[in-house]
This record gives sequence, structure tokens and C-alpha cells, in this order.
Amino acid sequence: MTNPSPLPRLTDIIEAITLINNEMADITLHVFGNDRRKQWLIERGIEIISEASRHLPAELKARHTDIPWAKVAGIGNIIRHDYEHVALDVLWHVVRDNLPLLERVCEGELTVEKARLGTDVN
Repeated sequence: MTNPSPLPRLTDIIEAITLINNEMADITLHVFGNDRRKQWLIERGIEIISEASRHLPAELKARHTDIPWAKVAGIGNIIRHDYEHVALDVLWHVVRDNLPLLERVCEGELTVEKARLGTDVN
């Protein structure tokens, strides 16, 4: 039995990061802290990233030890189960400092997977 392609999960992660980046472009922490709509959208995007990451193959994760995969998966649990205690500065840090690397890794893996499957790389 072959392993399912990570393509759909990688696509979900990249799309969520793109939406988060669009939402947070030129937004200060102060503005973010006072905008419940943005907070909710960012929480939802990070939750999707977290869940999608749980379904990526172990071999893919092993190639990218610079990504804290357990933390990527774990932040979703916090957002889902302890949502009233989500620290806005933590979300801000995740968006500004952690998502760019995750995005680069997932885009690279998506390109490799599309080539492997013989699908359009663009």
C-alpha cells in the first residue's frame, strides 16, 4: 500500500499562511490586539496549519528538523481547547517569526511532490 500524497495538506498549509500574511500585512501588534476579527482569522488559520501538519509524512518532517513539528501540531490543541487563554503576542510571534520558514519548507516540498506526481508545478 502506498502512502497518500502530502500534496493536499501542503496546499492547505500554504493557503492558510497566504491568507494570514494577507490579513497581517502592515498590521502592528497594537492594532492586532484591538481587532477581534483579525485575531479570530489568525487563530483559525493557525489551527488549519496545525491540523494539516499532523497528516504530513514522518519522512517529510525528518527532512526539516529546523521546523518544530510537535509545536506546530500542539498550538492547534491550545487554540481549540484553551482558546480563552491564547496569548496575542504568541500568535504575533508565530505569524512574524515562525510562519515564513514553514511556508518556504512547504513550498519546496510541494514543488517536489508535484514533480513526483507529474502535475503542474506552477
